[in-house]
This record gives sequence, structure tokens and C-alpha cells, in this order.
Amino acid sequence: MRIKRRFKEDADLDITSFMNLMIILVPVLLMSMVLARTTVLDLKLPDMADSSVPPTEEPPQQLELIIRADKFEVNYPAGIKLKWIEKTPAGEYDYALLATVLQETKRLLENKGIEKKDIYILSEKETDYQTLVSTMDTARSFKAVVAASVVDAELFPEIALGDAPPPGESTGALAPTAGGDQ
Repeated sequence: MRIKRRFKEDADLDITSFMNLMIILVPVLLMSMVLARTTVLDLKLPDMADSSVPPTEEPPQQLELIIRADKFEVNYPAGIKLKWIEKTPAGEYDYALLATVLQETKRLLENKGIEKKDIYILSEKETDYQTLVSTMDTARSFKAVVAASVVDAELFPEIALGDAPPPGESTGALAPTAGGDQ
């Protein structure tokens, strides 16, 4: 007796339902994906030629914001304390108060006829990176309501960075290349 074996035919793959799933799933996943945002901070770095100002000319009055371990110091002109802002009781920097002080300073300068767009942000070596970036954002602009919509109003968009002088020392008329600009 012979045993007949039946040859099994390979079953056809029905991938229609899988393709339908992919056609729906791929666009949904792409639309819900958050694309990486890269923000560029424009910094104004002083030119080497700026340090060769003839001594007969009066140096321009610089607005300084010094980031200390325990407070912010706002100086105008450079080296003369205008205001300082202590940390909050929680031990964090008070960016809201800093924004208010910078807005008030801008308003006072404009009332005197001084158009100021630049600021020197001087930080101590131990200053946290996020603190420096948040301070730069606060100094650059503030939220204002114009015609029932919130917009970013300009404060001091031209930012130069440098090292803060030791506590108790005055920066005087800060030369742009002094203090290890970064």
C-alpha cells in the first residue's frame, strides 16, 4: 500500500489589513511627533577695535547685570549700583522682579533721552548654565499686552557676556575685552 501524501500549497499571505493599519498609523504618529526645537541666542561680542577708544572721549555708559550666588546686581553706569535683587525665600532667583527692574530702568533711560539696547551680563564662575540662559531671556524681552494680545516687548536685545568682578570691587568703565568675554 502506498500512502499518498498531499502536497500542501503555501497559503497566500493576506496583508491587506496590515497595510490598512500602516496607512493610518504612520501619519498619526508623524503628526503627533514633537520636532526638536533649536533656539539660537544672538550675542553681541565686542570688537577688538572698540578697546582702542581715545582717552579724550568719555566712555559710553554701560548697563551691567551681575549674577551673584545670592542676588542680581543692576549697575548703571558700569560699577555704580542702581538696584540689587535678592533671591526668593525658596532660594531661587526672582526673574519676575528682575524683569520689572529692567523695564523701569529702560523707562528711566528713555525719559532721559538715552536709547539703550545693549547690556553686559557678568556672571560668577559657579553660575549655572540655566540661570545664565534664563537671565538672558529676561533681559532680552518681556511679555506685554497690546490690543488684547500678549506680545514680546523689547528690553535689551544686544547682550554681551563677561566674568563678574569679585564682590565688593567695582567694574568701573568696563572695557569690552576685559573680564574674559565668552
